[in-house]
Amino acid sequence: MSSTTKNSKINSRNDKAQKTSKSALIIFTRNPELGKCKTRLAATVGDESALNIYCFLLDHTVAITSPLTVDKFVFYSEALRKEDRWDTSIFRKKTQKGDDLGQRMHNAFVEIFELGYEQAIIIGSDMYDLSSEELALAFTELNTHDFVVGPAKDGGYYLLGMTQPNEALFQNKKWGSDTVLEATMTNLKDQNYKLLAEKNDIDYFEDVKDIAALQQFLPAHLDNNFL
Repeated sequence: MSSTTKNSKINSRNDKAQKTSKSALIIFTRNPELGKCKTRLAATVGDESALNIYCFLLDHTVAITSPLTVDKFVFYSEALRKEDRWDTSIFRKKTQKGDDLGQRMHNAFVEIFELGYEQAIIIGSDMYDLSSEELALAFTELNTHDFVVGPAKDGGYYLLGMTQPNEALFQNKKWGSDTVLEATMTNLKDQNYKLLAEKNDIDYFEDVKDIAALQQFLPAHLDNNFL
């Protein structure tokens, strides 16, 4: 059986799963493979350390999202993994669809709203500076706002939530650049939105070098414990 056929069957089962909430959390994740994740970080720390850091961040994301009383969907960048850290009793699994990040995010929101959810939030799977309480607060804000945005220090965003799809938010953006947040806020200037606290995501060595929990994954010459 091809991976595409397997993914389609899993997606079909997920669609039939009973909704337990009016709210859905979308988690975008990249398959953790050596040399294929955190490439900008890997340029400094090496592929193995970058992969170990990414896996640590994935586990952190599992830990902070599992307790949330919303339905949770993991959208894989490539093939679905049936047996992995994303427990199928907690997380429903789907695959990302689209030619760029904007299309993939928009398609995910559309898919979730078509399942009947009234509000949805998307996050990545590599935010260390994020907690269960902050995610719960973001969903609460959607009770009184149409959109919620979590700005990142690098000019992007770590969280985006809405009560209905808005394709304009995902068009004409230079994804991965420091202009994404500004362009997104321009789209939202006439909308009812809530801006959350600014946070730092992890893309470069500068983002991890002072985080004690990540020191164990750094090569010795970069580990603060050895300096």
